[in-house]
Formats: sequence, C-alpha cells, structure tokens
Amino acid sequence: MPVTAPLNPAATVPGPPAAAHRPVDVDNRATYISFGLAYVLGHGSAAVSQGDAPLLDLPGWLPMTLLGAGLAVGTVQATVAALRAQRAATEPDDVLSGRLLGAAWVTGFAALYLAITGLASTLNLPDVQSLLWPTGSGFVVGLLYIAEGAQRRNLLHYGLGTWLALTSTAALLLGTPGLYWVLTVAGGGAYAVATLAEHRSLSSPAGRPGTRGVA
Repeated sequence: MPVTAPLNPAATVPGPPAAAHRPVDVDNRATYISFGLAYVLGHGSAAVSQGDAPLLDLPGWLPMTLLGAGLAVGTVQATVAALRAQRAATEPDDVLSGRLLGAAWVTGFAALYLAITGLASTLNLPDVQSLLWPTGSGFVVGLLYIAEGAQRRNLLHYGLGTWLALTSTAALLLGTPGLYWVLTVAGGGAYAVATLAEHRSLSSPAGRPGTRGVA
C-alpha cells in the first residue's frame, strides 16, 4: 500500500496577499503654486494691457518676463519633484521612470523653444511668439502632467494636465486679448484648485508623503 506524505497546513493555507506596488508619492504644491503665479501674473498682465481698449498701460516686456520667470521656477520645482520621487523609489522601474520624467521637462521646453523660434524666423512673423509661447507652454506642461499622472496613478495630476492641454490650445481660437483671459482664469484657477486639493490630500494621514500611494 503506497504511503502518502501528510499534508502541510502551512503549505496549503494561502497567506495574505502581497501589497500591490504603488509609485512613490511627491508633494506637487510648490510646482502648482509656481505655475499658477506664472499664469495669473504673466497672462493676467497681458490680458489687462493688450487689445483695443487696454485696462492698464504696462511695458510690453513685462508679461513675457513674468511668465518666463514663473515657468522657469515651476520647471525647476517639477524636475526636483521628479528627482525626489526617483530617490525615494525602491523599484528599478520607478527609478528609471523618475529620471525620464525629470529629463522630459527640460526636453519639452527646449523643443518648444526651437519650434517657436523656428516658426517665427521661417515665416518672418516675430509677433507669433507672443501667441505661441503662452499657449505652447500650457500645452507642453499639460502633456507632461498627463504622462506623470499616468505613471504615478495620480488622477489630480492627470486631470490638471488634461485641462491645461485642452484650454491652452483652445485659447488660440480667440486671438488677443481673449486668449490671455482664458489662460489667466482657466489656467490660474485650475492651479489654485489643484493646490488646495493637493494640500487637503497631503494633510490627511493616508495622504502624507511616504504613505500615500500616488504622487
């Protein structure tokens, strides 16, 4: 008669399911505030100083300077946030994703600069830069947010990127100064809402950096 080995209860009883791997969380508030101020101050000053009946008489260089300064600070903040997520990551795939997302910010704006400068030079339309920089920067930032939101499983980041990409390109249909009003209200308002939502999420025990599952 064949002898059967006794069953090992430990081998047959399934253990608790392994915790699903989630991307490392980062705090996006500094990035949202920087870009939000760029939209409100840069696009807002252009909205009130351009058109047939401007509300204020501002130097022509001021709106682009405010916008450029805000975008530069926001890009640095976004790159730092991506690198922070990379340093905190433990999975090789997350480390690589963090590096690529950080580099994508520099690549995206470098490509935008080349595209706008090339179009203005080729078409001999230097004034086109005042239209393409505000809308193009919003489009690039929106696409980068969509990529980051998808990789980090962050619906707030993804939704903000979708809104920015759509409103920034749709604003081109209005011309000046209408497009600046759209960017100021729709873009600046979206960043304000996103900052408040991010603060509320991070203030909860489950949403603090290191405990939240999404960035």
